Amino acid sequence: MTPLRRLRRAAIDVEPLRHAAFRRLWLGNSLGFVGFQLTAVAVPVQVYELSGSSFWVGMLGLVGLVPLVLFGLWGGAVADAVDRRRLLLGSSLTLWGCTGALLAAALLDLASLPLLLGLVAVQAAGFAVASSTRGAIVPRVLPASLVPAANTLSFTAANLGMVLGPLLAGLILARWSFAAAYAADLTVFTIALYAALRLPALPPTGPATAPGLRSVVDGLAFIATRPVLLLSFAVDIVAMVLAMPRALFPETAEQLGGRGTVGWLYAAIAAGAVLAGLSSGWVGRVRRQGVALVAAVVAWGLAVAAAGLAGSLWAIVLLLAVAGAADLVSAVYRQTILQTYAPDEMRGRMQGVFIVVVAGGPRLGDLRAGAAAAAFGVTAAWVGGGLLAAALVSLALLVPALRDYDARPSLQAAGHDTVIPQSGT
Repeated sequence: MTPLRRLRRAAIDVEPLRHAAFRRLWLGNSLGFVGFQLTAVAVPVQVYELSGSSFWVGMLGLVGLVPLVLFGLWGGAVADAVDRRRLLLGSSLTLWGCTGALLAAALLDLASLPLLLGLVAVQAAGFAVASSTRGAIVPRVLPASLVPAANTLSFTAANLGMVLGPLLAGLILARWSFAAAYAADLTVFTIALYAALRLPALPPTGPATAPGLRSVVDGLAFIATRPVLLLSFAVDIVAMVLAMPRALFPETAEQLGGRGTVGWLYAAIAAGAVLAGLSSGWVGRVRRQGVALVAAVVAWGLAVAAAGLAGSLWAIVLLLAVAGAADLVSAVYRQTILQTYAPDEMRGRMQGVFIVVVAGGPRLGDLRAGAAAAAFGVTAAWVGGGLLAAALVSLALLVPALRDYDARPSLQAAGHDTVIPQSGT
């Protein structure tokens, strides 16, 4: 095999972008993530300046968790019962409105802890519904064989936004104000809304369902009877709750040099994920995705722990980037297993649970990290969580259902789903 061919096999697979509907979804989501990260950095920094405590930064996670769980599960059920394009637009407008309210509060000097916490709660609800819907759309607009590559593209673009957004946020906060950061987010997100508007209609394909408690229970029951799905969620919860150091970044940045350094800390994990994504051509060729998932999560925990022991900003950034690369790989396998394992009429509910776990886990991690730092100090909270996560997740390999999971039968079964016809650009 020539060096050029090896490079092409290793490079990220862009084949899904040839499909117009996915391309629109991907472009809108990629732009939205850049803007969203401006707010995701500005709010905790603003909370820390108002309160002077990492505990209240951690409380942002708790405040967002309840609406995230409720609206993630409910939104996933709704996504199985209505046109997914319309639901995506409605939930995206909710996010847009929250950013507008943050901007108004900053401009009018009305920012307070109760207001910021309340807006974070509403934002979490909109995010949960939008993300559940978006994840359920992907297998509808692509052949099943392209789902792993599509997830890699999506996670890579999202992580690129999580690099550019925090770095830009650090620059804006150091030179201008919180209002400037919120205004930039509002502008970018307005552009992203247009991309969602151009998606095709995506009505339900399966039997009619009512988006109520019974529908949610059916989705949870489906997961409970599938050990592969159950364990894929469990390892992510353990990894994020125990090893996510995000709530410690504002205090760490203050020790390392102030506002200007906080962007590097928030961007580091995503930077590593972007580099991993750009060299991810091998990801879709892995059959033993259960083993690969566990190995990636163990690597995440160990790299996070090492970062907590580092003594300089750049050593911390480098090790967090290694953790981010491992997290990208684990995220792709978690999402691919879920999207190809479940039938289309269940995918909205599966994505709802996925979002609850993926976004709720880090929020619980923020609470754990903030509380542990207040009780034991930043280093103990950071390093201890990473080591414990790696140890616990490695035990998942003792379960044959996950250890022996082979991706090929699921991909072949998912290939029978209906794909939305492509048209236009």
